[in-house]
Amino acid sequence: MTDFGLVMFPADYAIAPAELARACEHNGFESLFFPEHTHIPASRLSPWPGGAELPKEYWHTHDPFVGLAAAAAVTSTLKVGTGIALVTERDPILMAKQVATLDHISDGRLILGVGAGWNAEEMENHGTLFADRWKVLRERILAMKAIWTDEAAEFHGDFVDFDPLWSYPKPKQVGGPPILMGASSKYMYKRIAEYCDGWFPIYQDEARAAASGATDYSESMRLTHEAWKAAGRSGSPNFTVFGVGPDPAAIERCLSNGFDRIVFALPPAAADEVLPLVERYASLKKQFEAA
Repeated sequence: MTDFGLVMFPADYAIAPAELARACEHNGFESLFFPEHTHIPASRLSPWPGGAELPKEYWHTHDPFVGLAAAAAVTSTLKVGTGIALVTERDPILMAKQVATLDHISDGRLILGVGAGWNAEEMENHGTLFADRWKVLRERILAMKAIWTDEAAEFHGDFVDFDPLWSYPKPKQVGGPPILMGASSKYMYKRIAEYCDGWFPIYQDEARAAASGATDYSESMRLTHEAWKAAGRSGSPNFTVFGVGPDPAAIERCLSNGFDRIVFALPPAAADEVLPLVERYASLKKQFEAA
């Protein structure tokens, strides 16, 4: 059965994370996701993949882990997730602690969506070169997994290097929360199979996908399954799509492609605009669940 969630930039001018979380859970949604940008360099040299003009929520958004902690504190069943966290901009020891803490206090309700990022200047302000971003992300995730799993964790790589250390709490979910990769390249399949637990693409309609040259969803899923099997992984990868609008045809397309979770997009706006849309999505969700 497909799960349904919501995603919103938790901007400082938008509905508060706690109020939104309560509405999500009340309306029967499985999950709530918050994106991340620590800042946006004023130079604006890196082009935004979504178009010409970068929306202001990209530099007005709350820290996702703080926002998700507020969401988790006022709910009991709602899963909370990053959609996505920019691992290339975070110290892995500190991030391992933040993730483990949030998963622990939420009683195992965290989903960790991750990505390398598109803004070269932003990540370089954090000490990560754009050309190294995927190597950095890989090592930081593997290092965090060691911290979440081992009593005295250590890691020695080209970008992350530390001797044995103790770090608690461990995540409530043994081994750490499920990690979903936000990416859309030919390299993602092996990356997902090696150190993630699923794929987390942004929704594109068929016309936009064709224009961008993106691989069909079903083909990407097939290649992910192949890489997963080749890596000797058990079970199956999770497939979550986010940024879906209130369009029955889009929902049907996602369902027909076999996504495990569909995450609807909310605007970063005040409660009087967001809450009616939450209810509209809830109505659509019920229609497809009853079908």
